[in-house]
Amino acid sequence: MEKANKKYFPLFMIPTFVAFAIGFLIPFLYGIFLSFCKFTTVVDFKWIGLQNYTKILYVNGKLDTTFIHSLWYTTLFTIVTMLIINFVAFAIALLLTKGIRGTNLFRTSFFLPNLIGGIVLSYVWLMIFNAILANYHKTLVSTQWSAFWGMVIVVCWQQIGYMMIIYIAGLQNIPNDIIEAAKIDGANRRQMLTQITIPMMMPTITVCTFLTLTNGFKLFDQNLALTGGNPGKMSELLALNIYDTFYGTSGWQGVGQAKAVIFFILVAIISILQNKLTSRKEVEQ
Repeated sequence: MEKANKKYFPLFMIPTFVAFAIGFLIPFLYGIFLSFCKFTTVVDFKWIGLQNYTKILYVNGKLDTTFIHSLWYTTLFTIVTMLIINFVAFAIALLLTKGIRGTNLFRTSFFLPNLIGGIVLSYVWLMIFNAILANYHKTLVSTQWSAFWGMVIVVCWQQIGYMMIIYIAGLQNIPNDIIEAAKIDGANRRQMLTQITIPMMMPTITVCTFLTLTNGFKLFDQNLALTGGNPGKMSELLALNIYDTFYGTSGWQGVGQAKAVIFFILVAIISILQNKLTSRKEVEQ
């Protein structure tokens, strides 16, 4: 039976591979090719080499800092949201695994925001923010930093519950005999957390860190609905910057495609580095 499974395994893989090639691989490779072309449609293109990539930073011989600003702004946003989401989600997960009353109700309440779409959620929060800031004669997009913290609040509020569920699953998988042995040896709460819980949770921490990193860099819906890049594109994250370049300026589709390729490379490098660092930490533990 095992030999038969190995023999026909490639046959069963064909539908999945065809779907993957049509839905991802071919469009991805064709998108890389188009980043070296000037085009208005995907079948009407002209090869221009690296011109699209040079236009990312230089327009008519002048330095364009829009993309660079979006890059560091997105990096800062991703770091801040990653730290807040994982810290708060882990803390809540610890509390909700202590057997307190109403645990299931609290879990459901924290997870519910994740079920609401990013656009709808952002418009609701936008009304809340502007209603509060109106008392100070300001709006959410009065400055790039008010827009920044508005997006941080919305994204954290939405994603903390999802990461909490993952952390709870990880905490529940810690063997009870290890915990009991540590208690018998006289370990206090701090020692239990740093010497037992966190080391045993490293695979879960790796998953949650990866998800929050990639979600931060790829954020689009909330940025579009909350700020639209205002004021003056100063709150524009990378995904929205690429969108505005591709659809906002005629003849700049190739530049937008070039930005998308760079964006993919950045996210891939960061994800690989993060995975290696956390995996190495797992081995050390």
